[in-house]
Amino acid sequence: MTVRAEKPFLYVVVCAAGIASGVPELIRAAQARDWAVGVIATPVAMGGFFDADAVEARTGRPVRSAWRSPADPRPFPPPDAVVVAPATFNTLNKWAAGLADTLAVGTLCEAAGLGVPIAVLPCVADALAAHPAYRESLTRLRGMGVRFGEPFTGEPGPDGGHPRFAWERALDLLDAP
Repeated sequence: MTVRAEKPFLYVVVCAAGIASGVPELIRAAQARDWAVGVIATPVAMGGFFDADAVEARTGRPVRSAWRSPADPRPFPPPDAVVVAPATFNTLNKWAAGLADTLAVGTLCEAAGLGVPIAVLPCVADALAAHPAYRESLTRLRGMGVRFGEPFTGEPGPDGGHPRFAWERALDLLDAP
């Protein structure tokens, strides 16, 4: 009898940006590409930036944002890949500096250290993106092998419409499961 292997597991790290409400689009796309998905959110993102209940229903797993105690079981298997979307100025800078003060950033630091493929879709305003610390953080993260999609500022285009956030681009940046 052959035992069927589980699907590859994708961690989705969600940061506190207005566009985070669209994270179910990323989850649906990942599941369509045969990923099992678990979501880890920054504590601020849990404050209403996305519908955590809908995400839990879609993934069948709890949304994590706080450290578990050593006695608690691990709710997710180890990741085969990680997507950070939307990735904010604060999270990217803390991650690059190794400041693992939240579960989300600690997970990113650990995944990078383990060589897990990581794709990032930055969502950072132009003024913050111009900050020298941010540019240095991107250079450091790229040097660690982190893959970046095009930056998203959320600013309206010349026609006044807002650009679409390219959720699926994060999956394109990863190796196929």
